[in-house]
Amino acid sequence: MTISDSTSDAFLKDFHYVATIGATANNGVDRQAATDEDRQSRTWFADWVNNRGYQLRIDGIGNMFALIEWNPGAPFILVGSHLDSQPLAGRFDGAYGVIAALHAAEEVDQRIRNSGSKPPFNLAVVNWFNEEGARFAPSIMGSSVSAGLMDEQQMLAVTDLQGTAVGDALDSIGFRGTDERPTAAGYAEIHIEQGRILEREKTQLGAVDGSWYTQKLDIEVIGEQSHTGATAMADRHDALIAASKIVLMVENVTGDFEAEQLVSSVGQFVVEPNSPIVVPRRVHLVADLRSNEKEVVETARGKLKDEIEELAQASGLKIAVKDFDIRPNRYFPESGLELQEKVAADLGLSIRRIQTMAGHDSIAMNTVVPTVMMFIPSADGVSHCEREFTSDDDMVAGLRALTEVAFAMIHGELDDGGSQEYGGPHDGGLRTEGSQA
Repeated sequence: MTISDSTSDAFLKDFHYVATIGATANNGVDRQAATDEDRQSRTWFADWVNNRGYQLRIDGIGNMFALIEWNPGAPFILVGSHLDSQPLAGRFDGAYGVIAALHAAEEVDQRIRNSGSKPPFNLAVVNWFNEEGARFAPSIMGSSVSAGLMDEQQMLAVTDLQGTAVGDALDSIGFRGTDERPTAAGYAEIHIEQGRILEREKTQLGAVDGSWYTQKLDIEVIGEQSHTGATAMADRHDALIAASKIVLMVENVTGDFEAEQLVSSVGQFVVEPNSPIVVPRRVHLVADLRSNEKEVVETARGKLKDEIEELAQASGLKIAVKDFDIRPNRYFPESGLELQEKVAADLGLSIRRIQTMAGHDSIAMNTVVPTVMMFIPSADGVSHCEREFTSDDDMVAGLRALTEVAFAMIHGELDDGGSQEYGGPHDGGLRTEGSQA
């Protein structure tokens, strides 16, 4: 069984329409969490759900759920992703997974109604809040709150760089809800790979079997503000000079390991007072370290902290380093991997097992319920960029696979009766020390 041409056509129409919400000049989107552009995409989601007579729920952290209930009182298989984006981002990341989930769910609903059967589980499509973490850190916020990995009240109090709290921002766009979350029995998500393995190997699907160890460092450099022209060089305490050296440290530490064994970057960098005639007094930056091996990240972290301490002593500046957003390796259930492989074989699609270096809502959900994560190819491996691209054919192939996975999951094909400890090693889960200031 496979989806109809009308289903794939309707999906593509919706996908390309949503890409116009927050569209940028170079075919990307900018829909950061709880902005007006995010409000528009959320309104589209709500209208889509209401127009089909499904039940819409919005919880206290802004997660949106479209409920399809055939078996009153039974728990739900969740399918979905997120509609928020990075600044000047691609139009596929996250949004593809939500829109594919909506159309997969509608197809499954039609099958169930035509058959007159009552599956053991109901189905719900979810749009998670603030997966990207661009405006509000940490990322993967809505799904992590849902999974009990982050505290809802603490996350509602998180502020952006302008001092606006998550709760206030959600109130301002009308999407801070009070509804109860549906009881989840499983979760499935489809996403672009954001790498080039599938494209390079000409493979249509990736069955994600595990995630990389991730850790961020929240770094604050404190110097002294002074005049760029009138202050002697010997008398300056320039926070930006020290922060620039730290950026290079974060880049250079990867050279201590085998190629691509460790990836690192400084993605956020805030300079104060950011005036052309003032020596900077404060710089805040966030360093990101990732590897498939926890020990590699911890070794790199240790070296960076030692080098930063030496820099602080040599420069006479105060430099504070906090561990932030630590995510252990997670492993997806073997039964879910086998299900994806069976579905791919039935549909005539090529598939391979693959790891994810990026974080996803599926990683949070995988700690509490059996979870499936699927990838489709990304052109040139480019993501978080307006040049991000995946073909219509690859998106439809993924939609076909997601539909069959969802259909199997509502019939209990991934239910293990609670015998499995999800996610692999449980060494503390997500931790969120540090701040976004």
